[in-house]
Amino acid sequence: MNARPPGASEWTRRSERGSLPLIRFMAWLSCVAGRTPTRLIVRGCAAYFVVFGGAARRGARDFLARALGRAPTLGDFYQLFFHFAAALHDRVYFLRGRYDIFHVEVHGSDHFGGTDGALLMGAHLGSFEALRAAGRAHAHRRVVMAMFEENARKINGVLLAVAPDALHDIVGLGRVQSMLELSDRLEQGALVGVLADRTLGEEPVIMVDFLGKPAPFPTGPMRMAAALRRPVLFMAGLYRGGNHYEMFFEPLADFSNLEGMDRAQRTARVDAAVRAYAARLEHYARLSPYDWFNFHDFWAARP
Repeated sequence: MNARPPGASEWTRRSERGSLPLIRFMAWLSCVAGRTPTRLIVRGCAAYFVVFGGAARRGARDFLARALGRAPTLGDFYQLFFHFAAALHDRVYFLRGRYDIFHVEVHGSDHFGGTDGALLMGAHLGSFEALRAAGRAHAHRRVVMAMFEENARKINGVLLAVAPDALHDIVGLGRVQSMLELSDRLEQGALVGVLADRTLGEEPVIMVDFLGKPAPFPTGPMRMAAALRRPVLFMAGLYRGGNHYEMFFEPLADFSNLEGMDRAQRTARVDAAVRAYAARLEHYARLSPYDWFNFHDFWAARP
């Protein structure tokens, strides 16, 4: 059933590590020195978080235990933090159009037939920048990211440091004109990406079984898709080691035709889509557990 948590989610209260000067320096160094030498820094960052990232380790422990089917080791935590750091590092090259240095394998590109816009529902699982590159290369579409305004401001700072042109592909949610802007982009045939696995704590959620335990999944992204009357694809961009990324796109729901449905029927359609989303997210989380970048207790009751 729908529930509305009374407070902000725990992940939103976490302070961001790093700073824009450091990001700018790493972006500059990555471009000047190249990907291979600067990967040594990436490995150092992963080792640092294994030793000093106590909160992140605690947040990820339950997930790793459920996804792996055993107690996680220090090696598992290292692989998790390395995948996270590698995805952030590679974001610099994807944002700057250096697709040539990666091997990107795409599954499901045939679902992008025609020119109509659609919503892509992803998660904090793997790399969204790799997904955006795949969408442009294989679907020949502009890929726009829709996110909450606070998160949009954070990522805008990163984009200004790395690839200012990419700012045009970010749409902040929560503003009066947000839905109009998204509708315009979709009418132009764009693909709109949404990370639908987190809630800010003020929106309705439904409890869905995820890796053997009920977890709160927000209904907002699917309600947005229903309001926009658009089909929805699940997306996952998994890091497979080295320079290899594997992209997956699957049909998830279609809200193109809701004519004649009352509010209860539309709500049932949205809830069914959220459950389908959670099931596909569980599948890919088991397939590539080290790509899970939710470093908080995903199942915790909201405060």
